Amino acid sequence: MSKVYIIGAGIHPFGRTEERSGRDQGVFAARQALKDANLEWDDIQFASGGSVAAGNADVMINDLGLTSVPFINVFNGCATGGSALSTAQNAIASGQCDIAMAVGFDKHPRGAFNANPAAFGLPDWYGQTGMMLTTQFFALKLQRYMQLHGISRETLGRVAEKSFRNGEKADHAWRRTPMDLDTILDSPMINHPLSKFMFCAPGEGGVALILASETKVRELGADAVGIASVAIRSRPPGSFEVFAPSMEVIDGGKPTILASKAAFEMAGIGPEDIDVAQLQDTESGAEIMHMAENGFCKDGEQEQWLVEGRTELDGTLPINTDGGCIACGEPIGATGLRQVYENVTQLRGRAGSRQVSGNVKTAYSHVYGAPGLSGVAILEV
Repeated sequence: MSKVYIIGAGIHPFGRTEERSGRDQGVFAARQALKDANLEWDDIQFASGGSVAAGNADVMINDLGLTSVPFINVFNGCATGGSALSTAQNAIASGQCDIAMAVGFDKHPRGAFNANPAAFGLPDWYGQTGMMLTTQFFALKLQRYMQLHGISRETLGRVAEKSFRNGEKADHAWRRTPMDLDTILDSPMINHPLSKFMFCAPGEGGVALILASETKVRELGADAVGIASVAIRSRPPGSFEVFAPSMEVIDGGKPTILASKAAFEMAGIGPEDIDVAQLQDTESGAEIMHMAENGFCKDGEQEQWLVEGRTELDGTLPINTDGGCIACGEPIGATGLRQVYENVTQLRGRAGSRQVSGNVKTAYSHVYGAPGLSGVAILEV
């Protein structure tokens, strides 16, 4: 399959924008991406996009123009954006087209995500016990992980502290006020050990990326970032994932581990070759666990990593350089593409005060969606 590149990237600021619908925010991002690529909507030959709470993505053509473009709607939980990227990439790599768009947007109501048990193949009693409330599941999973691997609650706070510090430097972030460690640790407890400021919040936003074939990149003379690999994997037997009604005695594999290994294999590199990474951080414990699941460290080493500042902007592996979900919030359809947008910005050297130090050549993004599906994308210049 032929090489695919990202030549345009656009984003609508995350947070709350009362005067714009979710679709409006997606259209805003699409027009930004087109402008960045110096293209018009008529040039797009294929599109893939998703939204969970703001309507079908293909309805965007009412605003962008009725060009009869093939437009595939995608839904894969929090991995919706990564799945849209994969679909658009495959369309180009297979020779179906030369220019494609991946887009995601959402507009969630205030409060926790309110998932429907039946939609995930679960009985009503699972929701009645409160386990459909994801904050509770994440906390229980994290309690076990902390006990097994010696992770302190202070380390969870350090993750959130870094997120708010990075978010201050990102124009598209929602939470842009730095917060000290004590304030984070002492904020209202939601589900032990996770307090209020360790969680992301459902929000709003839109992201669009323009992809192109190598031939089209040369023709346009575009400022291109290469896609080294994209891999998506669902949960294997014995994995303990969000909305799981029980846990196996012997722990099985994990979709993130599988997706990460596949992506590294396709790209022909390893974790040690990555210069910057965006990892799913629905809450601060998720970032901790995903550091290990994506192969960047061993279980339990995260404690020392955070103390030594290895995941800071000037660290050996900067993680969630725009503040991640904790600072940006999580509009489900857009969040995976936001990670890729941030990596494109870093690889182009356009991140301003949050630009990571050194010569950035590779960037890694990881998304995780219910009920246990993970997507990884590796970019390179």
